[in-house]
Amino acid sequence: MKYATDMRMTRRFIRSFALFPLFLLAFFTCGEGARAQALPGEGQGVVGAQPSLNINSRRNVTVQDPGLFYSAPYGNQHFFGDWAGIQPFLQKHGVHIEADVHEELAGNFHGGAQKGVTDAGQVGVEIDIDWHKLAGAPKNFWTHTMIVNGHGRNESTDNIHDSLGGVQQIYGARGNVVAHLVYMYAEQSLFHNRLDISAGWIPVGSFFAASPLFCDFMNVSICGNPAPGKYVPGGRDWPSGNLGVVMRVMPTVDTYIMASMFAVSPHSYNGGISGWAWAQSGLGKFSTPVEFGWLPEFGPHHLAGHYKAGYGYDNSQYNDLYSDINGNSAVLTGRPFRKQSGVSTAWFQADQMFIRNGKGPTNGLIALSGFMYTSGKVSAMKYHAWAGMVETGAAWGRPLDTVGAMFHYFEMSRASVLQQESSVLAGTPYLTNQWGKAWGIQTHEDVYEVFYNIHTARGMSFQPDFQYINRPGGTTTYHDAAVMGLQFNCIL
Repeated sequence: MKYATDMRMTRRFIRSFALFPLFLLAFFTCGEGARAQALPGEGQGVVGAQPSLNINSRRNVTVQDPGLFYSAPYGNQHFFGDWAGIQPFLQKHGVHIEADVHEELAGNFHGGAQKGVTDAGQVGVEIDIDWHKLAGAPKNFWTHTMIVNGHGRNESTDNIHDSLGGVQQIYGARGNVVAHLVYMYAEQSLFHNRLDISAGWIPVGSFFAASPLFCDFMNVSICGNPAPGKYVPGGRDWPSGNLGVVMRVMPTVDTYIMASMFAVSPHSYNGGISGWAWAQSGLGKFSTPVEFGWLPEFGPHHLAGHYKAGYGYDNSQYNDLYSDINGNSAVLTGRPFRKQSGVSTAWFQADQMFIRNGKGPTNGLIALSGFMYTSGKVSAMKYHAWAGMVETGAAWGRPLDTVGAMFHYFEMSRASVLQQESSVLAGTPYLTNQWGKAWGIQTHEDVYEVFYNIHTARGMSFQPDFQYINRPGGTTTYHDAAVMGLQFNCIL
C-alpha cells in the first residue's frame, strides 16, 4: 500500500513556525517586566500542576510557594473551604495539602467500532512542604509529592478502537493500586529565582513542553503533555516518572533555559505498576531534554504569552519498527529487528493572550498551537500538530467558566506503516506499538474538540465536552467517531 502523507498540512505548519528565530532573538532584548502570572484555568483545579506552574511563570513570581494556590480565586474555591481552619494552620507551618476528585464520562454515539459509554476517574492528593518554615532549612527549599488512585474503563480502546487520541485524559498508567506515585522531588530556588534545581522522581513531560492550559481539554493527546514525546521511555509524562534532575536558569524576568538528565526506564510502567519501584532493572541509559522559553507580556493590559522550543535525546537502543538486521522487513523474514541507537524528540509551542477581560492570568482569549516530532524509526507516531483557543467567561458574566476548542493532527511514521503493510502480506496480526493495539494500517488521524467548563459550586465544576475523531486509530477500518463527554471536578 502507498504511504499517505498530507504535504499541504506539513507546509502550513512549517510556514506557521518560520518566525520562530525572531522569538529567540527576543531572549536578549526583553527588559525586566513586573507583572505576575502563574495559575491555570479552573477546570482542573491545581492538583498535580505544580511543575508546569513553575515553568510557565516569570522570574518575579515566587510560584514555588503553593500558598498562591489558595489565594483568589482558589482561596474560596475549595469545596470544604479552609477545612475548619486546618488549611491556614498547615500553611503557616509550611505544609500545603490539596485533594481532588475527578471523573470523566464518555459515550460514543456515532461511528467507531461500537456504541458505548465508559467512566474513568481518579482521586489525587498533593503535598508540598516548605522546609524552611517547617524545620528551619534554607529558604526556598521545597519537596513536592503527588499520589493518585485511578479507576475506570477506556472509551477509546473499548468502543472506538482508537489508541492514538484517547477521549479521556484520566485513564491509563496508574495501575490497579491504592496509591500510585506520580512524583516526589525536592526543589531549591536560588538567587531570587534566577536558578531553580529539582531532583527526584519527576514526570519529564510535566517540566518540558508543559502548559497548565493543556488539561483544560479532555483528550489525552494534549493533557498533561503532548504526544508523541510522552510515549517514549525517556520522556514519560504524568502519571509516570523518571529519576532525574532539572536545572532552570532565568537570565531575565521573562526568559529561561532549562536542561536536565533523566535515567531511562526500559519498561512499560516506569517505577513498576505502582510508581514506587525506582530501582528497576535495565537502568543505565539517559535522556537529556533541553528547552528555551520566552514569557512576554504585551501592552498596558499585560497580555501574557508563552513561547517554547526544545529538544531531547535518549541514548538508549530500541528496535527499529520495520527493518531486520539486514535492512529487510523483520515481520516477513522473522529475523531480529535492527537496533536503533538514540531517539530524538523536538517541539515548538506557543500560547498568547489577545484579549484580557479580567485580572486573572488566564482570564481572556488565549490562542495556543504547537508541533512535536519524534524519531520515526522508533516511534510509531512521527509528529503531532495542534491549534486551539480557550476563553474564560468574564465577558458574559461567568468569570470562573471556561470555553475552548482544539484541533489535532497525528502523522504516523513511515517505518510503522511499512511494518503494518508487512503484517498484511504475511497474514499475521498487527504488532502493538507505544500507543497500544492497531486495528488497521495507521497513517494519520484528526481530532476536533470543543468544551464548556461550568463553575457549579464552591470548588466544583462540570464540563460538557464534544469530540469528533476522523480516521479513528489512524485507519479507515472504522467510521469517524462522535463522542459526548462530561467531566466532573471537585477540589476538596
